[in-house]
Amino acid sequence: MTQKNTSDPFNADPHAQREAEKYEKPVPSREYLLQILEKQAEPVPWETVADLLELTDEDRREGVRRRLIAMSRDGQIASNRAGDFGVLDKMSLIRGRVMGHRDGFGFVIPSDGGTDLFLSHRQMRKVFDGDEVLVRETPGGFRGKREGAVVRVIKHNTEQLAGRLYRENGICFVRPDNPRVNLDIMVASEDTAGADHGQYVVVKIVTQPGRDKVPQGEVSEVLGDHLAPGMEIDVAIRNYGIPHTWPGALTAEVNEIADEVLEEHKKSRVDLRQLPLVTIDGEDARDFDDAVYCELLPDDNWKLLVAIADVSHYVRPGSALDEEAHGRGNSVYFPDFVVPMLPEKLSNGLCSLNPDVDRLCMVCEMHINRSGEIQDYRFFEAVMRSHARLTYTQVGQILDERDNRDSGARKQFATLTPHLDNLHDLYLALRGARERRGAIDFETTETRIIFDAQRKIERIIPVVRNDAHKLIEECMLAANVCAASLMELSELPALYRVHDAPKEEKLSNLREYLGELGLRLPGGGEPQPKDFQDLMEQIEGRADAHIIQVMLLRSMNQAVYQPENRGHFGLDYPAYAHFTSPIRRYPDLLLHRALRWLIRNGSANQAAVVKKVYSVPGARPIAREQILPYDMPAMLQLGEQCSLTERRADDATRDVLSWLKCEYLQDHVGETYSGVISAVTGFGLFVELDDLYVEGLIHVTALPKDYYRFEQAHQRLIGERSGKRYHLGDSVTVQVARVDLEERKVDFTLNELVPRAKRESKKKKESTRVSARAMEMAVEHQLERERRGRDKKEKPSNTSANPWAKHTETTAKPSPFRKRKVGSDEALPVEVSVEAPVVKPEKEPVNNRGEGGQSDDAQPKRKIKKRTPTRKGGKRPAVAARKAAQKAEKAKTRSGKLKKKKKISSSSKKKK
Repeated sequence: MTQKNTSDPFNADPHAQREAEKYEKPVPSREYLLQILEKQAEPVPWETVADLLELTDEDRREGVRRRLIAMSRDGQIASNRAGDFGVLDKMSLIRGRVMGHRDGFGFVIPSDGGTDLFLSHRQMRKVFDGDEVLVRETPGGFRGKREGAVVRVIKHNTEQLAGRLYRENGICFVRPDNPRVNLDIMVASEDTAGADHGQYVVVKIVTQPGRDKVPQGEVSEVLGDHLAPGMEIDVAIRNYGIPHTWPGALTAEVNEIADEVLEEHKKSRVDLRQLPLVTIDGEDARDFDDAVYCELLPDDNWKLLVAIADVSHYVRPGSALDEEAHGRGNSVYFPDFVVPMLPEKLSNGLCSLNPDVDRLCMVCEMHINRSGEIQDYRFFEAVMRSHARLTYTQVGQILDERDNRDSGARKQFATLTPHLDNLHDLYLALRGARERRGAIDFETTETRIIFDAQRKIERIIPVVRNDAHKLIEECMLAANVCAASLMELSELPALYRVHDAPKEEKLSNLREYLGELGLRLPGGGEPQPKDFQDLMEQIEGRADAHIIQVMLLRSMNQAVYQPENRGHFGLDYPAYAHFTSPIRRYPDLLLHRALRWLIRNGSANQAAVVKKVYSVPGARPIAREQILPYDMPAMLQLGEQCSLTERRADDATRDVLSWLKCEYLQDHVGETYSGVISAVTGFGLFVELDDLYVEGLIHVTALPKDYYRFEQAHQRLIGERSGKRYHLGDSVTVQVARVDLEERKVDFTLNELVPRAKRESKKKKESTRVSARAMEMAVEHQLERERRGRDKKEKPSNTSANPWAKHTETTAKPSPFRKRKVGSDEALPVEVSVEAPVVKPEKEPVNNRGEGGQSDDAQPKRKIKKRTPTRKGGKRPAVAARKAAQKAEKAKTRSGKLKKKKKISSSSKKKK
C-alpha cells in the first residue's frame, strides 16, 4: 500500500532551491525521494513514485525515473527484478566494502559501521578486494557469525594489478602479487606487451569479475624480473593503487610557486625568528614538519611552543595539489624509499623546517604546570627560523650527560642545552600525568633494514627509543589534544582521531585467555584504559609478559578518522586529533585549514574561541568557502577516505617487508638461528628469529613424531606420547628449511627447545618480543578452520593433525585457474574444542619398511572428512612424493639385478 504525498512536492523538498538552480525542469532531490521510499510499505515502480509526487510533465516524470536508476546504481536504494525501488534496510540489503583474505575468503565491512559479514570463496569469485557492494545477509551464517551473498557491485575499485605473467599451453595469465586478490587475470597473447614468462607486469583490468565472468586484462607495463632490486616496492605500489606519479596540472601549479618564502607572505604573522626553535628527528629524515621550544616562566609553569609547517598556505582547497594530496591521503614509507603526499618542492623545501631559513608555520603555544597539566593554550600563524637540525641520538646524549660538565655534546650545543633541559623536565612532568591518567603504553620493537650496494638486506637492527623520541612524542600529543579541544569549542566540521573502547566479544575472549593464566582484567563490563595499564604493570617481569601484551593489543579496536568525536580510548583523551604532520597526513592539513580560518576570523568567533586564537593586527580575514568548504557529510566522506589510505599504506609496507625478509632468508636456507615461539596453532608453531625479527612456521610435521594436542586457552601444543610441551614464548633454535617468496612463507625445522626451567635470566626473558602479525595469522587460520568444521556446540570434535605427512610443496608450474585452499600447510583441517582434544593422525598408508604410521586396526573408528584431490591420483603431495621415491628405488634395484643377471649369463655363454 502506497502513502500519498499530500503536500506540494517542490515545497516539501528541503533541497528544492538547489535543484531549481541546477536544472531548467527540476525534479525532487535524492534526499526527498529517499524519504518518500522510506514511507512505503513495499518496493514500488518509478511510475508510482511519480504519481505520489503528482507529476504530470513527461520530462519531469522521466527525470524521476533516471534519478531513481542513478540512486540504485550508487547504492543509495535498491531495485528488484521487477524494476521496483525500495530502501536498503527494508530489502535486507547492506552496503559495504569488500576486504579479501589471502586464503581466498573475504569480508564485507558495512558502511554504517555494523558487524562484518563473511564472504565465502564462491562469493569472492565475483569481486575484487576493495569493491563497493550490496550484500544480502544469508540465514544461519557460519559458526554463528554473519555471512553475506553479493547482490550487486556498486563500484569496482580495482583498475590495475601487479603480478607475474605465466604462459602455459598457449594460455597467458597474470597471477596478482596482492595477497588479498585470489583471482588470476586472463590476458590475450597479443596483449602481453612482449613480457617474458615469469616477469612482473602491471595488468589493466578490462573485464571485472562477475557471476559468470573471469577477470580479463591487458599488460600496460613490464616491470622486469622478479629478483630485480627494488621490484618489491614497484609491485606493492601498483598492487595497492598508491599514486606515485605527478599529474601535469600539478607540476605546472608547483612551478608557479616561488622557491623561497616571499616577504609579503611573512607579514600578518608573529615573528619567531629569534626564538631558538629546533627540530629533532632521525638521522635519515629529510622532511622536518615540527619544531619545539620550551622555557620556564616566573610562575613556575612551562611555556611550550610546538611549531608546525604551514602547508595550508600553499595547498589550497580544489587545487591540483589538493586533489592529489587527497587521493594519496598520506606519505608511504618503505625501507629506504618514500612515496610522498606532496611534491618534493614542498615536502623537502618550502614546508620543511630546515635550519637557518625562513619558514611559515602554525604554532600551538601551551602553558603547562609542574603536574603536567595544560593550563592554557592558543594558536597563531608565525614565521620562524630553525636554529638547529638535531637528531634523536644527539639529544639523547645531551640529556644523558646532563650532570657531566665536560660533555662534548653539551659544549657543542651550549646555547641550546638550557632549552633542551627544560624540554626534558617538561617531558618528565607530562609522562607523570600520562601515567596518573592511566593511558595504555604498549612497548613494541621497531626494526630498521640496512641494505648493501645491491639493495640486498645486509642486516636487520632494532630501533632503540631514547628519551629524545619520547620527549617529542609527548610534545606532539599535547599539541594534538589542544587542537582537538579547539575544534570542539568551535563546532566546526573536523576530523578527530577516534579510538573506541574494545567490543564485548573481544573482551570476553581476552578474559577467557587471562583466566587460564590466573589473571584478571579489572573494570567489570566496561574496563577503562587504566585497568589495562594496571594489568600491564602487574605482568611486568613475567616470562610471558610480552605475549600477554600482544593479546591485550589484539583486543583493541583500530583507530579511525571521523567527524564525530568519541574520544581516544588508548590514550584516554576525551578529544584527540592529528595536527602535527600536515606534510605527510591529509587529516592534519584539513585541521590546519580550520585553525587558520578561526585565527583569521578573530573577534567574529564565539567568545570561548576568541581566547584560544591570536592574529596580528591587520591580518585579513579569509572567506570560509575559500579555505574550509566542507559540511559534515563531506567531512564524513573525507574521514573514510583518510582511514582507507592509512590502511592501504600499512598493508603495502607490510608486504614489502615480508618480501625483503623472505628474500634475505633465501640465501640462508640450512642455517640455524635462535628465536621465540610467537604463536601456537593446531598445525604448528610460529617462530620469530631473535636477531632478524623474521617470522616462520614450524609445521606440526616438522616436530618430533607424536600425537599433539592443541590447548588454545594455554596457547600450547602437548605431545601425548612424549609429554613435550611447546608454549607461546618458549625459546627455540631452528633451521631454515624452505623459503617461498611467492607466498611470503618461511618454514623452519626444530633443532632444540629450551625448557622453561633452563631459561636464561629474567633480563633475557624481558627482551623477548612477540610478533603481532604472527598472532594475527594464527587467529585468521583458526577462524577459517572453525568455519570449515562443525559447530562445537552441536558436537565437540577432536583436533587432528598428521605428524607423518611431509610439508606441502608448491608446484613448479602454476595452473591458470586455481583455488587457494585455507591452511594448505595443514595435513588435515584442525578444529579446536574447549575440552582440549587429542590430535590424532588419520589412517596413513604403510611403506615397505613398516614405517609411517599405525596399523588400520589401531585407528579409532570415525568418519574421515572427504578431501579435495590435490595432485596425481588424489593423494597428498607428501604421500605421492614418498611413493614415487619408493618406486624409483625399486626400479633402480630391479635394474641393477637385471644388469648383474645379464652379465652372469653372457659370461657363462662365453665359457660354453
